[in-house]
Amino acid sequence: MCATCGCSDEAGVRVDGTALPHEHSHEHGHSHHHEPERTLRTVSLEQDVLAKNAALAERNRGWLAARHIAAINLMSSPGSGKTTLLERTVAEATGLSITVIEGDQETPIDADRIRAGGTPTVQINTGAGCHLDAEMFAGGLRALDPQEGAVVLIENVGNLVCPALFDLGEQARVVLMSVTEGADKPLKYPHMFRGADLVVLNKVDLVTYVDFDEDRFHADLRTINPSAPVQRVSATRGTGMRDWFAWLTEQAHSAGAAAEPILP
Repeated sequence: MCATCGCSDEAGVRVDGTALPHEHSHEHGHSHHHEPERTLRTVSLEQDVLAKNAALAERNRGWLAARHIAAINLMSSPGSGKTTLLERTVAEATGLSITVIEGDQETPIDADRIRAGGTPTVQINTGAGCHLDAEMFAGGLRALDPQEGAVVLIENVGNLVCPALFDLGEQARVVLMSVTEGADKPLKYPHMFRGADLVVLNKVDLVTYVDFDEDRFHADLRTINPSAPVQRVSATRGTGMRDWFAWLTEQAHSAGAAAEPILP
């Protein structure tokens, strides 16, 4: 979390390639003995960070709702195929006005891949930070300036821990994992999977070549999150993408149905 892992407000966040100061000391060598006063102070600081983030997330949610915009927070470990899924989505999901916010510690590589197809895309580089937060997302929205009724797809920083803790103000959370990662991820990262509105199982074209117990995966996921649907896809081959596009369309319609009219 922010109080201990270094991803604080001074971690060097840059929105859309605009550099901000990011000199940062990230030391992990420390004693595992914690005095009571320090422990209490750390817990208080973490609570303050999350409370501030929650307030900003609600502001983002209101801004999006007023414009009938569906924001989808896509989270996974590195290499699960988030960017490939987005590339195919922006190329083939007809009838949706899609824009993208890309989150990575460094480089515009993923944003450049999405922009190559002509999709409006903003890169957020988090520096030492290991997740997007509500303030970063707000900055990304200002730079992106999505039109009314758009779908904003957010590719969060790749890891299965910190992104789960930080509400951005999104309408829905999607956890993407691949069969190459192993079936035990829901039990090892319960907070991430517990908050998922949809779980996308990617690279299913490789399932016969890897040691992935799909029955165990589904059973373990149900113990953590009984209600989240699972979609099997191969983002590289196009398998299962129709269901993914249909789900996104439902989210877009939901945002339009639930939003209040824009006031002058």
